[in-house]
Amino acid sequence: MAPQAVPDTALQPAEQSAAQQQTVTRYRAGQPANSVQDWLAQEVPVAMVYNGISHAVMMASPTDLDDFGRGFSLAEGIVDHAGQIYDLDIKHTEEGIALHITIASAAFDRLKQKRRSLTGRTGCGVCGTESLAMLAQQVPPPVQGADVSLQALLQALQALPEQQSINQLTGGLHAAAFADAAGNLLLVREDVGRHNALDKLIGALQSLPADIRSQGMVLMTSRASYELIVKTCRAGIPTLACVSAPTTLAVQLAQQSGLCLVGFARGQACVVYANAERFCD
Repeated sequence: MAPQAVPDTALQPAEQSAAQQQTVTRYRAGQPANSVQDWLAQEVPVAMVYNGISHAVMMASPTDLDDFGRGFSLAEGIVDHAGQIYDLDIKHTEEGIALHITIASAAFDRLKQKRRSLTGRTGCGVCGTESLAMLAQQVPPPVQGADVSLQALLQALQALPEQQSINQLTGGLHAAAFADAAGNLLLVREDVGRHNALDKLIGALQSLPADIRSQGMVLMTSRASYELIVKTCRAGIPTLACVSAPTTLAVQLAQQSGLCLVGFARGQACVVYANAERFCD
């Protein structure tokens, strides 16, 4: 079902920046064509600039940009912890958006050694690593957290759609959410790219105490790819649940890292692909 028309005045500021109206033509069998106003998701280039040097350009939704810059820095291993991010300045240009991020000299020196230029199509994930073996060695195991309850997972999944305000408007965004061990949704971030949505969530999670982060779970409205496992592990979150299937490489890394990986989490069911001993019904 197509998103319903919503007047500009009914939108929140974040929704206004993430969506744009356009005239479209709708067709239905046996009915005449109909020209209407519809909402489309905004997708803009966002440059990550570290200590004055451009590092990556991501195609992303122009919302929660502070979270995006901080989360990308952490999830990509550019900084070891949030304390190595000294400043973040958002600059809008005709070409797009630049996030000017000032990081610790030790982190910047390491970044220069591994520097790569890349353009993400719709969230690039983990790119530019010399080998898969090297990447796997760089992924820390998640903090050992509480067992995962099926009831808590289903409760969080049921509450998630209502929190996806921009997706409800456009039908074109992924969501990354964090729920505590009881299944209460604490944070939700949306983006046209699933990797970007998770980066934004990881950035936002820095506002929560470490003990809450280490006992909760990440929910994703996407498949479970290798890159999402890497980012979740680096964030120190012990459980990742996705509404679609995982890849074989994602399952392999989850098994090695101790991450509880859940797929096909929808309705009243799910499938546990890795570390099922931490899942209880």
